[in-house]
Amino acid sequence: MSSGERFDCHYCKDSLLGKKYIMKEDTQYCTKCYENLFANCCEVCSLPIGCNFRDLSYKDHHWHEQCFKCAKCSRSLVEKAFAAKEDLLLCTECYAHDYSSKCSTCKKTVMPGSRKMEYKGNSWHETCFLCHRCQQPIGTKSFIPKDSGYFCVPCFEKQFAYQCCACKKAITTGGVTYQDKPWHRECFLCIGCRKQLSGYRFTSRENYPYCLDCFSNLYAKKCVGCTKPISSLAGAKYISFEERQWHSECFTCMQCSVSLVGRGFLTQRDDILCTDCGREK
Repeated sequence: MSSGERFDCHYCKDSLLGKKYIMKEDTQYCTKCYENLFANCCEVCSLPIGCNFRDLSYKDHHWHEQCFKCAKCSRSLVEKAFAAKEDLLLCTECYAHDYSSKCSTCKKTVMPGSRKMEYKGNSWHETCFLCHRCQQPIGTKSFIPKDSGYFCVPCFEKQFAYQCCACKKAITTGGVTYQDKPWHRECFLCIGCRKQLSGYRFTSRENYPYCLDCFSNLYAKKCVGCTKPISSLAGAKYISFEERQWHSECFTCMQCSVSLVGRGFLTQRDDILCTDCGREK
């Protein structure tokens, strides 16, 4: 700035030569104008936080350093951990006493900011949430509640879970019981085609489970008419005559194909005929 050039407050135009001033966005202001125009008001005393004071802020609220205190015990919160509750700032001790949960194991307060576990309304310090069997911290791993205790998955499987009789692994959810033996749903399969049987109708032969299709193909009587299996398990109706069987819809006259269900019929060697066609013969 050259000799004789003016250097004034941008707002009140008073000279700033030899005086304290504040720059804001490349513009100079005297301290009084700056405080009137830009200073934040303290949440506690409502006075402007002037240039000579430290402005402490939290979530768009501001305090003088001497006003930044716990709302309950009035201890200073400057450079200390604190917690907010319903627009009030509290030191960690006051917050813990009034609002923090108690650890279900050690009964001590779970301090704000500390790692904790929560389950069905109960809280634990992370180091207090232990497996009932191995007594190791469960942490963020999966666990299974049983009676009044909590178990890590390996311990639960060792102590409580049924073992699938097919794969020999623990059954932790669901499962199927067949002949008083436990199975995983995905392990309970048809002995013929290996299709999963859980949720479907099935039958057994010599203690082996079969889906209806496999059982019919292997063991069911065959229809003389269409040669396909006749499965009474699936609810199919059939006609039996001289150790031969037909599906109801297949029991027809060999010559004219009229249904013989509920009607008289004649035999000619291995053929079944309606009475009309039989007389013609």
